[in-house]
Amino acid sequence: MERTSTANDLTERLRKRLESERREIEELTASELERLGENSRRVARNALRSIERDTEEATGKVRELLAKAWQRPLIVGLSLWLGFFGGSWATMRWLSRSIQNRIETRAELNRAIEDARRTLAQLEVDTWGLVFHEIKGERFAVVPDGVLADPPWWVDGDRPALKLSRE
Repeated sequence: MERTSTANDLTERLRKRLESERREIEELTASELERLGENSRRVARNALRSIERDTEEATGKVRELLAKAWQRPLIVGLSLWLGFFGGSWATMRWLSRSIQNRIETRAELNRAIEDARRTLAQLEVDTWGLVFHEIKGERFAVVPDGVLADPPWWVDGDRPALKLSRE
């Protein structure tokens, strides 16, 4: 007995075959998608690790750069501060020594002037106020006012004097 195929049988067989091929394609597609997904995850993990490693390297370089970057301004700032401080200190020391030396010199000069005034006062006492004066080669002893009743000579117009001879 031979069996004859009808259109329904053919349709049924085609449907089963299409259904089988569809399942096979879906399974194959699902398998490929799963493999593709796994590969994508692996690539993404590798990319993420690479990005993390590169970021850590860049961060390390930036840290080194920052560690070195603050040192230069610090050194320059400290140098400037030391320069200003040292220069100001040296200038103040020099000025204070200069002022102190001038104060000491003035005090010494004041003492010398006082000594000279005392010496001059003592000389006036010891010489009874006599002063020697020379005018055009002639010598005079200038005496205090009131010593001579009628002085023969006058020096500087108002000071009585005695002419000293050269003989």
